Amino acid sequence: MRLADRICLITGGAMGIGQATALRFAEQGARVAICDVNREAGERTAAELGPDARFHVVDVTDRQAVQAWVDEVAAHHGRIDVLINNAGVLRDNVLVKFKDGQVVKQMPEEDFDLVLSVNLKGVFNCTQAAVPHMIRGGGGVILNASSVVGLDGNFGQTNYVATKAGVIGMTKVWARELGRHNIRVNAVAPGFTLTEMVRQMPEKVLQGMVERTPLRRLGEPRDIANAYLFLASDEASFVTGAVLRVDGGVVIGT
Repeated sequence: MRLADRICLITGGAMGIGQATALRFAEQGARVAICDVNREAGERTAAELGPDARFHVVDVTDRQAVQAWVDEVAAHHGRIDVLINNAGVLRDNVLVKFKDGQVVKQMPEEDFDLVLSVNLKGVFNCTQAAVPHMIRGGGGVILNASSVVGLDGNFGQTNYVATKAGVIGMTKVWARELGRHNIRVNAVAPGFTLTEMVRQMPEKVLQGMVERTPLRRLGEPRDIANAYLFLASDEASFVTGAVLRVDGGVVIGT
């Protein structure tokens, strides 16, 4: 029970990697509070987590809603031990597609802004809300969801890659700033992972992902959850400012 009685907040915890992490943490004794914009899935996951779990509908881009959620959990439990910034969205498109001397397609500005707002500013909002509670409690752990594309880049993902690279940068800054308060900050960079969204892709695309992965399989959400579990536990007590790739050895190409 590596997380016995620790109070853990997980954003985007209703489905996919967030859900798998919530379930894994609960198995290890944590008291888990999840937030998501999907009420139905969130309530279903909270029921799986057991009577100690708490679910709130929260949009991480809404600073007031984030603060209210974090404060409510801290007031209920008396402290916050772990924050996992998992919530994220995709809006893929090429920067510019040029054909016959004309621009025929490009990434819409609103898609760029939305992805940055959720994936980057959302991480900022949640961390800024949680840190004072961690400092008052004597320390804590912050884990941020990056991606291998934040390290390697990826075709058609200007906005997403910018956020995941930005998350790595913020992780390193916060590790420096918050270490004096006994707060560790790390990032996890998943590779191709079989979330609900990925499972809906055509079989040909899925097979291409497998062929590009040296371990010749896609990741399972629980693979990522296990990485979060290690980093949240005392076994990683001297690990901060790190980026842990959990990707089966994949290197993203063009």
